[in-house]
Amino acid sequence: LALFILVAGILCIYINYDCDRQRQEFRRTNGKCLVWGRAPSKIVASYTTTSGETKTSLLLTSGWWGLSRHFHYVPEISAAFFWTVPALFNHFLPYFYVVFLTTLLLDRAKRDDDRCRSKYGKYWKLYCQKVSYRVIPGIY
Repeated sequence: LALFILVAGILCIYINYDCDRQRQEFRRTNGKCLVWGRAPSKIVASYTTTSGETKTSLLLTSGWWGLSRHFHYVPEISAAFFWTVPALFNHFLPYFYVVFLTTLLLDRAKRDDDRCRSKYGKYWKLYCQKVSYRVIPGIY
């Protein structure tokens, strides 16, 4: 059981790292990279800065970022759970951090969505149609 918990925790850390790596590589290469062995799916979004300047951003819609808009929070929360689960379930206190982190990240995901909706407008609506789940694929 301890080995399973250790491996699951390490896998969560790896997935979290790989999510960030995918996005960073996608941005660094301006979308000219491979995501899970294929050309990435993306949306080219334009927006206007507060100074009136029009800029463009690429929104990644494949790989980890095609599963949900904030998928990188899933392995982060899961890792916190696997760090806590050796305490078993005799008391709530060891799980305070998991509950706190889950609440924090779900709220952050909502705030990020709201900010991106106002920044990208119609492009964010299209993005949400392509990547329909906010955090947990198939659920939320």
